[in-house]
Amino acid sequence: MRRSRVTLYDLAEELNLTIQTVSKALRGLPGMSEQTRSEVVRLAREKGYLTKDQKLAFRSERIAPYPVMQRRFLLVQNEYSLNFNRLLLEGLHERFMEFGHHVQPLLLPPGLKLSAFDAWAEASGFDYAEGLFIAPRMGYDAVERKLLELPIPRILLNYPPPEAKVDSVIWDVHEAMHQAVRHLLRLGHTRILYVGDASGQRGFALRWHAFAEAMAAGGVPVQTQEHCTVRASGRPWQVDFMRLYARCKPTAVICGLDEEADAVYGKLREMEVDIPSGCSLVAFMNEASGDRPDCSRPQLLIRETGYRAADRMLWRIANPHMPYEHIRLRGEFVSGETTAPPVR
Repeated sequence: MRRSRVTLYDLAEELNLTIQTVSKALRGLPGMSEQTRSEVVRLAREKGYLTKDQKLAFRSERIAPYPVMQRRFLLVQNEYSLNFNRLLLEGLHERFMEFGHHVQPLLLPPGLKLSAFDAWAEASGFDYAEGLFIAPRMGYDAVERKLLELPIPRILLNYPPPEAKVDSVIWDVHEAMHQAVRHLLRLGHTRILYVGDASGQRGFALRWHAFAEAMAAGGVPVQTQEHCTVRASGRPWQVDFMRLYARCKPTAVICGLDEEADAVYGKLREMEVDIPSGCSLVAFMNEASGDRPDCSRPQLLIRETGYRAADRMLWRIANPHMPYEHIRLRGEFVSGETTAPPVR
């Protein structure tokens, strides 16, 4: 079935813009608002319009821009990461819809034993999937290794473990942490308290190491015992955070995990700390929250990671023998209402 031809004129007429504006938007040229640019790009995707450069890129990577076969992909996730996996799935869906492909989310059974893995994979239809996306925070290293060994194209949505033979796409928390620390250092903060589990996942450890690295680069040594990085069983980490805050008297706090941001903000308010005049706060948040002031934060490009991973999957299918690549997406830093220079 032939695909109806969409022109620049069609896009311009529907958006009530000039053809020149539409063309500039699709080529990434300046001269318009980001809202206008995003509207043009979104409509072009919906209509299946491709620029000459996009067609050349598809041709060079041997990806059919208008495939005749629908493909089925799987996104394996677990119950601990459904909050940001929703954003990943949105990005995957958005990209695959342009090609007519489908991605199916698949929940990893809690406590899945290795002896039951093969039966679960067979019942889940792995044999009939064209490719597999592995979400972050699998939690079980052995299960993640089994997923990485499956004989189908795989994309890891995480930082890869050593010697992993897999392509990976992930939002860059290392760069994000450097942005957060440098933002606070430029404001004049040197007593900065880090809050976040430093050992539970590869990405967690990377955030903590990036924090120490960025602080050292700014001439501020880091003492591990002065930061809330341990999640001891049987003792709420919030208790350690409040004790450390009272003892170290930081002028700024960086919360490295989205799921702990609300608790950190609440505990600061409970201690009657005014934000930002009494203490600045930077939080790694998956999405902006409407329940509190606009938080200063690095942008975590989670939805965009899903979109880029879909492209990488199609590339891997078309180029099965090419070297593996690890892609990190960098966002910008958002200076919100929760940071200010320290009171002298």
